[in-house]
Amino acid sequence: MKAALYARVSTDNKGQTPDNQLEDLRRFAETQGWQIVAEFADYESGSKANRPQFQAMLSAASRHEFDVLVFWALDRLTREGALKTLEVLNQLAHWGVDYRSYTESYIDSAGPFGEAIIALLATIAKQERLRLQERVKAGLARARREGRRLGRPAKVIDRYRVVELRRRGLSWRRIGVELGITSAAARRAYSAARGHLAEMPVGEGT
Repeated sequence: MKAALYARVSTDNKGQTPDNQLEDLRRFAETQGWQIVAEFADYESGSKANRPQFQAMLSAASRHEFDVLVFWALDRLTREGALKTLEVLNQLAHWGVDYRSYTESYIDSAGPFGEAIIALLATIAKQERLRLQERVKAGLARARREGRRLGRPAKVIDRYRVVELRRRGLSWRRIGVELGITSAAARRAYSAARGHLAEMPVGEGT
């Protein structure tokens, strides 16, 4: 078995290094008879997904450069919540990579509790998704009660500016660039403006 080790310390823990974690992980891998082929260590908060060594580890796992990932504890791997944790573990499994927590022996994809842990995390993740949906719905309802406009604000187009630019010979694409709109929007604004001018009594709009 080829093993990769992952360790992490938070930037809030001044003076700490991942060396102690890595030493224990190395000894553990040796007792299992695993060959250590890679080590990854981050000095970042576990709530961040863009940790450089974490991303490097996932990239190596996707190429199946190792068979098992060993980490100190689940919260050393990620602290992004149950949903994200479940996604990471499922992704590792999808790539055919096992995982094992050094301090939590029950978190072992090849062990007797592997499926039970995933089922538990899936249940927690489901509740997390429901809470997120409820917060979003509550936020939208509050915005409506306060009379706030939802969604992106509509783009205000100066239709007569479109006509002016068109008369100067600019292409639809160039007009769109000038006004920050699409070519199709420029065409529609031009047609609307021309129609409005055609309906105006002689002498108006001049």
